[in-house]
Amino acid sequence: MAFRNDFLWGGATAANQCEGAYTEDGRGLSNVDLIPHGKDRFPVFVAGEGSLETDQDHYYPSHQAVDFYHHFKEDIALFHQMGFKTFRLSISWSRIFPLGDEELPNEEGLLFYEEIFKECQKYGIEPLVTITHFDCPMGLVKRYGGWENRKLICFYKNLVRTLFTRYKGLVKYWLTFNEINMILHAPFLAGGVVLQGTDNTEAVRYTAAHHQLVASAWATKIAHEIDPEMKVGCMLAAGNAYANTCNPKDVWLALEKDRSEYFFTDIQVRGYYPSYARKELNRKGITVPFKEDDEEVLRENTADFISLSYYSSRLVSTDPEVNNATDANVFATLKNPYLDVSEWGWQIDPLGLRITLNALYDRYQKPLFIVENGLGAKDELVDGKVEDDYRISYLREHIKAMRDAVELDGVDLLGYTTWGCIDLVSATTGEMSKRYGFIYVDRDDEGNGSYKRYKKKSFDWYKIVIETNGEILD
Repeated sequence: MAFRNDFLWGGATAANQCEGAYTEDGRGLSNVDLIPHGKDRFPVFVAGEGSLETDQDHYYPSHQAVDFYHHFKEDIALFHQMGFKTFRLSISWSRIFPLGDEELPNEEGLLFYEEIFKECQKYGIEPLVTITHFDCPMGLVKRYGGWENRKLICFYKNLVRTLFTRYKGLVKYWLTFNEINMILHAPFLAGGVVLQGTDNTEAVRYTAAHHQLVASAWATKIAHEIDPEMKVGCMLAAGNAYANTCNPKDVWLALEKDRSEYFFTDIQVRGYYPSYARKELNRKGITVPFKEDDEEVLRENTADFISLSYYSSRLVSTDPEVNNATDANVFATLKNPYLDVSEWGWQIDPLGLRITLNALYDRYQKPLFIVENGLGAKDELVDGKVEDDYRISYLREHIKAMRDAVELDGVDLLGYTTWGCIDLVSATTGEMSKRYGFIYVDRDDEGNGSYKRYKKKSFDWYKIVIETNGEILD
């Protein structure tokens, strides 16, 4: 058998993409609540361009999402029917601290997540909790400038201490920041950082990144002090870069692209800024804002495991004539002629998952956990059914690849949670029509629908995959 007996099969969600109820029970506004659906989405998503207020001219999909807030018992029961061993979800920071900088938490927000964790416990489902998944209270954005400001480390420490204390015994596995490398690519989404009026945007991005890295280390320290049984992981948006040709310049560019993302896990797993990063930042005139005991905290509080999202590999070239880039994903890449693509232009590369897992495990020799992998597609609901064979095919090939990584290559893999186990709002496009789940939710791109849940064909397929611990995939 390839996978360990306690392999954690399950699915993943994020608060801002599924919960809804954006002003209920004392919740404050989050940065994602200001990111609209439609043509104006990407400028806000990346840099916080435009007004930092909602208006009547836009639809904001996070406000209602799929209303997990009022359906969580029904949804977790469906996860149990599939046989989930784990359920990945995230905390909405502004449910716990509505403005982000309060001293005392909002009890109604704490109670909501406590009820979720107890519901999971009832079914023997292990919660895997992301503390911050593209979520920053607007109070921290407006008052302090988001993660560009070092003060957010203190507010984050207050958040994690509250969570770890309240949920001790209910939650074992924690992730500090979702896709922490996204702070360089979409700083408003990933850190509430507004780039308008900023001269050196790259310096701002790395300043925010440093603050998140230090905060992540503090979270690990605090968790282990409160409960030594807690396991705290880092989380990377992963996918190796391929050289377009065997030209050494292309090979070097691919190495540099990979390093730019490994920068984060190098620090979180090894405990220090790597030499290549120090040299590169120095060449760019960027000063890392080290203060007080940052180096010690980073060094002594490394991640217990490495989690990752994987959707695709990347392709790079130094030849200016090769410019067939796809802009379907936040991560720019050339079109790889050997790969098929999804309806949204994301390149499909199952072998790339095996390559990525091996690259990470060879580099760090720490347990890995795939916490996002899935296919966004337009599903058609006909007579209460969705025949999503394309999703089954996608997941089957990726599970085969990760099985090879474990069985043939010796990668230590803790678990696998597919992205969007229930349909939710797409982070990049804000669409509901870009569906990932095993469960169809009656909701459209304009916010219409009954919220009724329907099992897709993939629901029963994944149930068998879990029952057989990945042995039966057909």
